[in-house]
This record gives sequence, C-alpha cells and structure tokens, in this order.
Amino acid sequence: MSHYFSSDSPAASAPREIDVVLRGRSVRVTTDRGVFSGDRLDPGTAVLLSHVPDPPPTGTVLDLGCGWGPIALSLAAASPQARVIGVDVNPRALALTSQNATALGLAVEVAEPDALLAAEPDLALDLLWSNPPIRVGKDVLHAMLRTWLPRLAPDGVAHLVVSKNLGADSLQRWIAAELGLDVTRTASSKGFRVLSVAGAAR
Repeated sequence: MSHYFSSDSPAASAPREIDVVLRGRSVRVTTDRGVFSGDRLDPGTAVLLSHVPDPPPTGTVLDLGCGWGPIALSLAAASPQARVIGVDVNPRALALTSQNATALGLAVEVAEPDALLAAEPDLALDLLWSNPPIRVGKDVLHAMLRTWLPRLAPDGVAHLVVSKNLGADSLQRWIAAELGLDVTRTASSKGFRVLSVAGAAR
C-alpha cells in the first residue's frame, strides 16, 4: 500500500465530497483515497486552525504537507492578497488542493517541495502553517523541518500542530537545540500542542 506521504501513485481514485468548517467557514470540498485524512478534517488540523492568529494580509505563506488543502484554503480565505503555496510530495494531494481552491474561488499555488525550491532557491516565508506527517519517522520529519523552518523571514513565524502522544514536547526541544530557533507552545487542546517557531535574525 502506498503511504499518503509518498510520491508513488496512491490507491485507486475514489473522489468524494465532504462538508467541513474551516476557521468558521462552512465549505464543501473534494477528497480522495491516498491522501491524509481523506474522509474528514483531521482533529490536529482543526486544533491548529482554531488556535493560530490570523495570517498577515500580504506576503508569502506556506502550507507544508497540504493534503487535500484545509490549511492552504484557510490561509487563502483569510489573506486573499497573500501568496499562498501548498506543498506536498503526493501528486493527488496537490491536485485536490488546486481543485478545491478553484471551486471556492481562492488563489492557491501548489508545488512539489523539491521543484519549488529548485525554481526559487532563495524563497523566504512570512508564515508557515503545518500539521506535519509525524508518522513518517524522525529522520524524514527532521529533514523537512531543517529545509523549511530556516526559510522563515526574520519576522516570520511557523505554527505546527503535533500530538502530545506522538512527541510534541520532544520535537519542541529538538527545534530549539538543533535549529537554534525560538519555539514556544502557544496552545494545547484535545491531546495536541501548537508549537510556534520564530524566524531567525539574519
């Protein structure tokens, strides 16, 4: 079976529509097999969206591991003048995020992460929201965070939601120790932590 966090062809397509509430806005979206939380809004994502401040009105904002798009769609709805990018290694996830954004009249770019960085090696981020794929293992997770968190602008911030039972507290310590970034727990709800990471001064 292909894991959702994979560039391999996922399970046979079986698209479906579901109704979800994204930061107080009820929307209908299309999901599918082979993507993360394809049958509902993931509880961790719901906690993140409920506990982060509004994004800036402009700038470059990124949804790391966009899945079918709940975080990217929320960012685009809140900040229609910002550049919103959803990245994922799963091609079906990218297609769904793009499809859902178009259906809702939102502007969201989608990209495979390596392709985006190859095209824009100096990309800097004003904001990053993510429900990172903890279950891929520490090596892959740490590589992701080493790649993206240092791209925060000096006044940028990342908000990550992580299950307490899947290592939120140890990840907070790792970010501070290994990346040298200021990281604080800004919310705790329903077994999840929201970690906020400040961009490093350049």
